[in-house]
Amino acid sequence: MKEKTQRQISLAEVLFVLLFLIVSLIATLLVFGGDPHMPILATTILAALIAIRAGYKWKDIEDGIIEGIQMSMQAILILMIVGMLIGIWINGGIIPAMIYYGLQIISPGFFLVAACLICCIVSLATGTSWGTAGTVGVALIGIGQGLGVPLPMAAGAIISGAYFGDKMSPLSDTTNLAPAMAGSTLFDHVKHMIYTTGPSLLISLVLYGILGARFAGRELDVSKINELLNAMSSNFNISPLLLIPPIVVIIMVALRMPAIPGLIGGVVLGGIFAAIFQGSDMGSIIEACHYGFVSETGVAEIDELLTGGGMDGMMWTVSLIMVAMSLGGTLEKTGMLGVLLEKVLTYAKSTGSLVLATVLSCIFTNLTTADQYLSIVVPGRMFRKAFEERGLHPKNLSRVLEDAGTLTSPLIPWNTCGAFMFTALGVHPFAYLPFAFLNLINPVVSVIYGY
Repeated sequence: MKEKTQRQISLAEVLFVLLFLIVSLIATLLVFGGDPHMPILATTILAALIAIRAGYKWKDIEDGIIEGIQMSMQAILILMIVGMLIGIWINGGIIPAMIYYGLQIISPGFFLVAACLICCIVSLATGTSWGTAGTVGVALIGIGQGLGVPLPMAAGAIISGAYFGDKMSPLSDTTNLAPAMAGSTLFDHVKHMIYTTGPSLLISLVLYGILGARFAGRELDVSKINELLNAMSSNFNISPLLLIPPIVVIIMVALRMPAIPGLIGGVVLGGIFAAIFQGSDMGSIIEACHYGFVSETGVAEIDELLTGGGMDGMMWTVSLIMVAMSLGGTLEKTGMLGVLLEKVLTYAKSTGSLVLATVLSCIFTNLTTADQYLSIVVPGRMFRKAFEERGLHPKNLSRVLEDAGTLTSPLIPWNTCGAFMFTALGVHPFAYLPFAFLNLINPVVSVIYGY
């Protein structure tokens, strides 16, 4: 039989695949209340069928899928270890201690600054913006309301702090996903983000200080904070010594130790501290590493925040990465990403314009696909080669992916992140958007830094 001639897939076909992805994601997430896995998988199948129709062999498509998943294997391994780390750090009282001391820096005259910093600390410790906003954030909303602080201001400060930690914490899934897409390393990625995230946070804190100055002198209702502090001190042996493991991990980051052995060291330290300070036996330590920790303090906010982690707790994210990389591998192997990239790059003549194009692509993906993971995966795969051809280190791309992809996701009401924040804090994303300073400033700083 005569072999079918392979042709280049047209821009119209690529746009049809993207349209199908957008529509199926919106329907699944917002109408049927499902997760993004199935629509992404369905889009992968559609892309494969179009590629076969264009003359591509299934073997080539399958190779693209496998290559895509292989690119994310380091991130997957790190996420599994991070799950163990979170579980054992909660069990050992390390994360509760970080939250405990973080909550005590609040001050009436600097409520917005304190709310942002507290959420920074909690999110850095847990690696999750959702967990931070849904627990400590809820308590801070109540305190702000008692002080007469407008709820959109309070919500903006909470989200800025929560997403600072989500972006900068080695425990965060997006912080691991971005360097995997760009070809960078975790610790190079985290350190390089300081150049844009550091100034953005400082500017945000100044703005929160200016906004919050008028609330100085009002009496602070500390009942909610005290409830959280008492619950943690009653259920965990809290000590400043419990801050040693995170300090050690930070030192390992500074010394450029590879991520996997560095995080494993954190797991080992967590197990030792759990045995010494909390009296945990080997069975509970193993269970916390594998299945996570279940908090039973009786305080709903604390139990929600301190229940989680474990290797099993990362499987949802791992499976999402695998199906997303299957789609990315298919789009790349069949030349679909190349068709899109060629069109976009006609407008990106300089390094600065390339960064701008990447930022806008991340925001567009957040707007159209309603998922922050795809806002990292799709632009990451699209622009990786273009950054390489310009002689730019992969950490530049990974930083831009987080500057724009991670941080703009909670500003969009129909995005999964925006929907969660609305539910947790009771403030509409369009209401808190003007006050989520870090989320607004960071993408702009990223573009300026690019130019």
